Amino acid sequence: MEATAPHADENQLIAERRAKLAERRAAAQQSGGVVFPNDFKPEHRALPLAQRYGDIPNEDLEPQAVEVSIAGRMMLKRIMGKASFATIQDATGRIQLYIQRDAIGESAYADFKHWDLGDIVGARGTVFRTKTGELSVKVTQLVMLTKSLRPLPDKFHGVADQEMKYRQRYVDLIMDEAARDRFALRSKAVSALRSFMVEHGFLEVETPMLHPIPGGANAKPFVTHHNALDQEMFLRIAPELYLKRLIVGGFERVFEINRNFRNEGLSVRHNPEFTMMEFYAAYWTHVDQMDFTEELLRHVARAAAGTAKLQYNGQEVDLSQPFARLTIRDALLAHAGINEAEVDDPEVLAARIQAAGEAVPKNANLAVLQYSLFEATVEDKLWQPTFIMNHPIEVSPLARANDENPGITERFELYMTGREVANGFSELNDAEDQAARFHAQVDAKDDGDDEAMHFDADFIRALEYGMPPTGGCGIGIDRFVMLLTDSPAIRDVILFPALRRES
Repeated sequence: MEATAPHADENQLIAERRAKLAERRAAAQQSGGVVFPNDFKPEHRALPLAQRYGDIPNEDLEPQAVEVSIAGRMMLKRIMGKASFATIQDATGRIQLYIQRDAIGESAYADFKHWDLGDIVGARGTVFRTKTGELSVKVTQLVMLTKSLRPLPDKFHGVADQEMKYRQRYVDLIMDEAARDRFALRSKAVSALRSFMVEHGFLEVETPMLHPIPGGANAKPFVTHHNALDQEMFLRIAPELYLKRLIVGGFERVFEINRNFRNEGLSVRHNPEFTMMEFYAAYWTHVDQMDFTEELLRHVARAAAGTAKLQYNGQEVDLSQPFARLTIRDALLAHAGINEAEVDDPEVLAARIQAAGEAVPKNANLAVLQYSLFEATVEDKLWQPTFIMNHPIEVSPLARANDENPGITERFELYMTGREVANGFSELNDAEDQAARFHAQVDAKDDGDDEAMHFDADFIRALEYGMPPTGGCGIGIDRFVMLLTDSPAIRDVILFPALRRES
């Protein structure tokens, strides 16, 4: 979407504000003052003041003459002769200022009359309650700290403004308390994730984001060039292979919260740069990982949102109950309108895949056909938390094969609200088997699959030293925060989502 030019009236307002700033610069040069002072130190915040003094009657509060200093953005302003009101907003909320000409001086009061909404101001004074009962600061000193050159929007509404919310997130955060709350909740969720992992004996680590070989997932990478090394590099699509190297090295429980990059499409659930937490535990299986992931997400919901019974798009999502566990075959029988005879019939499955508008995979066996039909018809029906298990080995190149049925792997995907939130498995620790699967991925890439994996010789070398039995899992933080905040699109929970460049 092209950048929208300011409306003529807005251009006029910007010009007027620039003129006011020019006057302030000229006055400062004459007096030796500073246009953008940085020596005002607010010692108080709006919300703590409201919590401490908000319930005290004014007859008890005003005589205490409690002195405060506060700063923030001016959001409202009412000029009333010799006394005026202004409302400022800081990081915690809003508070009203009561500004009297006789209290701050005639010159300062006259100057204040020309200030604009959006200006950053500092105020000192005493707290009291107005006749209407609103907690306020009776100002004794008022200073402009930053001149705002652009007028604040009256409000955001409609589709046209949605782009502005994403592109100018700073304006969205100024104007929309719900947006600020949403990102504060995201921060609480990530903190809860991190503390839970540490409490359970996991070591937080950092692994490279520039990879010489892309690996750890089936995805198309971003490609760049390292000048000093004179070699092609890739933004990481997953940290998996590096984290498993650490398991080889002797760290038995590791996790990482960081960005991954996949050069794929944009949608309500996809952003090319997104946040994942991956974690690995030696001597765990995929079943241990399912148990732990369920406990983890339930804890994070309660810590960040205050409840494990969440509302999303008008429907309840209950994380307080045990998560369902279905094989891909079971999920087809439960949600795809297919019966026992049909679910194991390759011709029926192929016809159903085509009917869903998807291409039938080439040379696909029964397990791959079942998985393809699941992806095409079942995913969006899994509203309550559900682990889907028994993925084909062909689509799980890093997962351990099932001992009883080598055609499937000990892998799970966790779905809720119709989208995948987590993916985990018992890790493949057989170096020769892993090498053979990498070779199969290379063949697939040669056949045109640009999401197939490369052959990572160093990772094979690491496995040849021996990796203990290990379980691993990756959780999509953005998608889980969408649920916690009842947000319809992934862009709503990413502060600065990917957008087409402004023209």
